[in-house]
Amino acid sequence: MLLELARWLAAQDIRFFNVFNYITFRAVLACATALFIGLAAGPRVIRYLAEMKFGQAVRTDGPQTHLVKQGTPTMGGVLILISIAISVLLWADLRNRFVWIVMLVTMGYGWVGWADDYRKVVNRDPNGMPAREKYMWQTIIGVVAAIGLAFSVSAPSESQTFVLFWDWLKSGMTMELPTKADLIVPFFKHISYPLGVFGFMILSYLVLVGTSNAVNLTDGLDGLAIMPTVMVGSVLGLFAYISGNANHSTYLLLPYIPGSGEVFVFCAAMAGAGLAFLWFNAYPAQVFMGDVGALALGGALGTIAIIVRQEILLFIMGGVFVVEALSVMLQVIYFKYTKKRYGQGRRILLMAPLHHHFEQKGWRETQVVVRFWIITMMLILVGLASIKLR
Repeated sequence: MLLELARWLAAQDIRFFNVFNYITFRAVLACATALFIGLAAGPRVIRYLAEMKFGQAVRTDGPQTHLVKQGTPTMGGVLILISIAISVLLWADLRNRFVWIVMLVTMGYGWVGWADDYRKVVNRDPNGMPAREKYMWQTIIGVVAAIGLAFSVSAPSESQTFVLFWDWLKSGMTMELPTKADLIVPFFKHISYPLGVFGFMILSYLVLVGTSNAVNLTDGLDGLAIMPTVMVGSVLGLFAYISGNANHSTYLLLPYIPGSGEVFVFCAAMAGAGLAFLWFNAYPAQVFMGDVGALALGGALGTIAIIVRQEILLFIMGGVFVVEALSVMLQVIYFKYTKKRYGQGRRILLMAPLHHHFEQKGWRETQVVVRFWIITMMLILVGLASIKLR
């Protein structure tokens, strides 16, 4: 919105407003705007959630130290989504196809999370929405997004997206995608794997649903999920900026994705909103993110990684999310296997997800959170190193 106003003023020979054409300048403004909105609206949102009795229902079989969190306002992810939405609408180029895709995925998964949280709050049931129903909605959003991303990434411009899709249909769904849509292997100059349209869609779907649920599983301690999300999202924003610039992407041997640079504005808004939320979510938390925030942010990270063709790098930098998800999967599989074979279920970990295991081992909540942050920082450095080490 404000970008269009700035462009109109620049066209009236008011040259100062030409600065708004720079993505980096608008990214700074988007981050500051989201941070301000989050900090300013945070207390009111928390009071409203408390008045509506949207309090967290705590698992009775979890760490006993968590019982004091019973009744703490949840669904605080709404604050993050509001901050991101307003900031992006103000400072991003709304004609950009990638901005709308990442926004729709974020808000779509946020809606799924909101429905899940609402059931938890109203019914006082920690399990919330049935897993099958949640997965169904995640699948619908993921499939639609995967189809849109396949042709948006491959198309040279917004106007060519539907043209490319129509050409694919006319070819009998046999047309191949350009090399920039290949799966890139970090740290190697010329190693990439062509996916084809269906391969691209399947991979995109798995990344979207997987990342969304992984972030959700990580969101179990005060500040644990939001800070890694901010860090990973910021680096992906840097990749988006590079991929959207023909000169930078060519020099650094990254695929040139026209229009992807605008995603940097979204990433900056997400970072600002995340830091504002962390102000209230830091131990002892005044508000919890809830599924409305965790599912949305996970979906956003997955979408951005797909746009910049860095799915493997997301797996590396988001190692904390990956390990948390794997810990739950392995715990469930091993428990069911041993119950079937021995008649009694056994566990690999004291409790899943992994952060609860360390709590049961005697670590304090703040120790787990800070150490997981440190691990994420080290993985982020690995991701940054991949920009130049090829």
